[in-house]
Amino acid sequence: MTDTVDWQPGRRFLLRVAALPVESMRSLRCHETARWAEDVVSAERSLRARGQELSETLHSFVPALDRTEGAADHRRALLALRRDLFNNRAPARSDGVLPLLAPLDASVAERTRQWLSDRRALGELEGRGQALLEDELAGTRTALRALLRDERLRNGLLLASPTLDAHLEPYLCLEADRAPDKRMRKVERSALSYLYRTACKTSPFSTFTGVALGTFAEGGDDPAIRVGSAWQGRVRLNVVVLARFAELIMASPELRTGLPVRLASGWAGDEGRVRYVRRWVTTGDDSAAVTFDAVKDRLFFLRRSGSLDRLIAHMSERSEVRYQELVDWLRGEHGVPEDDSQLSDTYVSALLQLGMIRVPCLDVDVHASDPLDSFMTALTALRRPWADDLARRLAGAAALIKQYPTADRVGRSHLVRRLRAVLEQALEPLGARDASLPQTLLYEDADAGDDVTCALGAWSGNGRRALRDVERVLPAFDLTLPQRLTFKGFFLARYGRGGRCDDLLGLVHDFHEDFFDQYISFTSKRTAIDARGEYVPEENWLGLEEIRALDRGRTAFIDRMRDRWARHAGDGDIELTEADIAEVASHLDGLRTPFLPQSHHVQLAADGDAPLVLLNRSYGGLSFPFSRFTHVWDTWKGEARPGADTGGAPEEGLARVLREESARRTPEGAVLAELTGGPVTSNLNLHGRLTDYQIVCPGEASTVPEDRRIHFDDLSLEHCEAEDRLVMRSARLDAEVVPVYLGYLVPLALPEIPRTLLLLSPTSMAPLQVWAGVPSGPAHEGVTRRPRVRHRELVLSRRSWTTTAGALPQRPAGRPAAETFLAWQRWRHEHAVPERVFATVSGGPRGGAGAKPQYVDFHSHLSLTAFEALVKSPEDRVELREMLPAENALHVMSDEGSHVAELAVETFTSTVRQTTESTPCPR
Repeated sequence: MTDTVDWQPGRRFLLRVAALPVESMRSLRCHETARWAEDVVSAERSLRARGQELSETLHSFVPALDRTEGAADHRRALLALRRDLFNNRAPARSDGVLPLLAPLDASVAERTRQWLSDRRALGELEGRGQALLEDELAGTRTALRALLRDERLRNGLLLASPTLDAHLEPYLCLEADRAPDKRMRKVERSALSYLYRTACKTSPFSTFTGVALGTFAEGGDDPAIRVGSAWQGRVRLNVVVLARFAELIMASPELRTGLPVRLASGWAGDEGRVRYVRRWVTTGDDSAAVTFDAVKDRLFFLRRSGSLDRLIAHMSERSEVRYQELVDWLRGEHGVPEDDSQLSDTYVSALLQLGMIRVPCLDVDVHASDPLDSFMTALTALRRPWADDLARRLAGAAALIKQYPTADRVGRSHLVRRLRAVLEQALEPLGARDASLPQTLLYEDADAGDDVTCALGAWSGNGRRALRDVERVLPAFDLTLPQRLTFKGFFLARYGRGGRCDDLLGLVHDFHEDFFDQYISFTSKRTAIDARGEYVPEENWLGLEEIRALDRGRTAFIDRMRDRWARHAGDGDIELTEADIAEVASHLDGLRTPFLPQSHHVQLAADGDAPLVLLNRSYGGLSFPFSRFTHVWDTWKGEARPGADTGGAPEEGLARVLREESARRTPEGAVLAELTGGPVTSNLNLHGRLTDYQIVCPGEASTVPEDRRIHFDDLSLEHCEAEDRLVMRSARLDAEVVPVYLGYLVPLALPEIPRTLLLLSPTSMAPLQVWAGVPSGPAHEGVTRRPRVRHRELVLSRRSWTTTAGALPQRPAGRPAAETFLAWQRWRHEHAVPERVFATVSGGPRGGAGAKPQYVDFHSHLSLTAFEALVKSPEDRVELREMLPAENALHVMSDEGSHVAELAVETFTSTVRQTTESTPCPR
C-alpha cells in the first residue's frame, strides 16, 4: 500500500484579541513592595549562605574555647551563635562572643561581625514592608476602580454577570483611603477576575475578547498584527428564549390549533408498525449564566391502526396541515359530532408529544442570521390574532436589541432591563404562570476588524514542518478515534469487507441497541492511566487491529516522553525530535483519513532570538475557527462582495466565501454535507451556510434549497476495500458524502443519529496531554516541576508547577499582610516560578474537570488575595503554568498598547491510499 500525502496551511485566520492592553495590569502591582520583597529575599539568601559557611568555621573553634577561663559559658555562647548563623536568625545577644573570636582568627571575627550587622539591617528592612504595602495597596485599589470603569469590561460584565455588575457600583464609590469590608472584598475579587479575563485571556464573549478576520501574506515571518480600537458589537437574542415561547405555544390547547403540523421526516412503515425518530428535549437550567436544552433522539415504533394509517395517508398528501384541521378531519373520519372533538384532540396531541407529528416552523434553524426575526416571520405567517399580537410584542424586543450595540454602558443596562420586561409581558398572554427566561438574554460578539494581516511563516514555521509533524501524532490524543474505529468494526462484523448497507437508520439503531450504548458506558469509566502510572488499553470488544495500533502509538509516545524526562537535567526544554515523532506516527499513519481538515489555536511568542509557536488546542473539522462568527461578517466590509452573484439571497460575506473555499478543497467525486443536530438549542451552534449540501436526518427540517438536501433514505454506507474505510454515498447525487459538523457544542452533546454519522466525518478532538503516564519528578517542599515541551519551534506544553494547597504559603490570622506577600515571594523564588502565571485550582489532590485557569500576578497583592480565595481545602490540587507569551513578547498591537491574542488557523491534509490489488474507492 502506498500513500501520497499533501499538506497545506490555510490562508485565512481568526484573531481572538483581549480587549484591554496588557500594560493596563501594571497599575495593579505593588512595585515598591515587590522591590522590597526582592531585596529581602536576596539578602536572606546571601545571609543564609554566608551564615552556614561561618557556622561550619566556628565549629572548629569550640575545642579552643575549652581551654579558656569560663569555658562552659563561652562554649554555650559560641554554639548558640553557630545555630543562629546556620538558621539565619538574629541572635538575642552576640557582644560577648566577638571578643572571643578575635584572638582565634581576626578574619573570621570580622566576617561574623559583618554578618551580624547585615542581619540587623535585614531586620530593619523587613520592618519597612507593611508601610510600603499599605501605601501601595491604596494606590492599586484606586487603579483597580479606574480600570473597572472601562466600557468594554463593563459591557461584557453586564451580560456575563449582571448581579456582579449591579454590586460593583457601591465598590466603585468607596473612598480612596477606606479599606473594603468583607462583602466588598468579595466583590473586589470577583471583579478582578473578570478584569484579568479582559486583559489576559482570549475566550470570546461579548466585549471581553474581540474577534478579527485576517489573512496570511506569503513571504517573511514577521508576526506583527495591528488591530483597530473601534470595535462593533453584533448582538442576538438567546435562542433559549425562543424555545420557551415555542414550548408554551405548543402546550396550549387554544394556541396550537392554528399551528401547521407535518409528519416527522424519515418515517417508514411495515405490516405492524410505524417507524420514526422520536426526540426528547431536556430543558436547561435557566438560572445558570450559560444554558442550553439537551436533545436526544432514538428510533421509535408505533403500533399501526386504522386511525393512524388514515391520518398518515391524509397528511402525506399535503405538505402541511393546521393542527385544528387535522383534529376536525379525524373527528369527521370517526363520525363524532362537531361539538365533541376532545377525543380527536387528545389523539393528535399525543402524536405531537410523541414526535410523530411536528411543528417545524417554531424551530430555530441553524442558519438563521437573526433567529428572533425568523421566529416573528413564522408567527406572522400563522395568520392568527394571538400570533400577530405576539409578533408585535417581540418586534418591541427586536427594536431594543437593535439599539444595544451602539448604546453606552448605562444605556445597555437600561435596555437589558426593558428587554426582560418586554419578554415577560409577551409570555403573559400565552398563559405562562411559571415560565422562566434564561439569566442571559443576549449574546454578543465584538467585531475587531476584517482586514488584519500576518506573515504566513510566523506560524507555519521553519519549512512548515513542525506543525505538520505534530499532526501525525494527534490521533494518539483524539478522544473520538476509538469510537470511529469501533463503528467501522461493527459494520464489518455485520456486512463484511466490501459490504453495503442501504438501511442506514436501522444500522444506527442496531449499533446503539446492540453495542454502542453499553460500550460507551464501559469506556466512560475507563481511566487512561492507572494507579501505577501505566497506560490502560482502549476497550476493544471486537478485537480490532486498528485499536491495537492506536494503543501502540499511545504507548510509544509515553515511552518517548519517559525517556526524554529521564534524561532531562537542568532548566531547559524537553524537545521531541523527528525520530520521536516518526516512531509514534509509524503506528498511527494507517489510521489517517483521506480528507483531514484541522484547526489549531496557536499563540506566537519571541523567546530571546528564537520565535515560538504555542499550540493550545487542536480540532478536526471544517471551517471550525470561523463558523460561530460568520454572522459578524454577514456582509463583506459592509456590502456584498464585488462581482458576487447573490441570486436574490440575503446570504453574503464570510459564509459564502468559506463555502466556496470548502467546495474547492472537497475531494474529487465527493460532496461536503452538514449535519446540524436538529433545531438550535444554543447560540454557539448558529452559523451561516458553509457547505453546499445538508444531510436531513429523520425528524429534522431544513431551509436549504430542496436540491441541496440529502435525505436520510437517499444514503447508503459501504466498505471500500481499496482504502479500507467506510464510505457514505448518495444515490441521487451518485457521489460520496462527507459529513461535517460546524457547531460549537461538543459532538457528544448531539442527538444519537447525527452523533453516529459524525463517526464518518473528519471531526476530532485531540487535547495534547503530553505528560500523561510520565512519572512526576521528586517533589521539593511539596512542589513538582515540569519543563516546557516542544518540537522544533512548536511548544506543546508550557512549564508547570504542581502542588496541593496545603503546601502554599498560608495567611495567619492577625499577621501583617506584608508577611504573607513576602512569604509568596520566598516561595516563588524557591521554586523558580515566574512573576506571572495561570493557576488552575481543582478539588482534591488528583484534581477534577471543569476548573478554569486564573491569571495570577505575584507582584500584585490584590491578585494574590484573589488566588488565595480560590482554595477551598488544603487537599485541593493547584497547577501553575507559565504565562507564555510573556508581556514583553506579544505581537498584537493597538493604539492602546500590546494585547494578548490567539490565532485560530486551519490546515488541510489529503491522503491518497492505493494498493496494487484493488482499484480506488468509487466517488
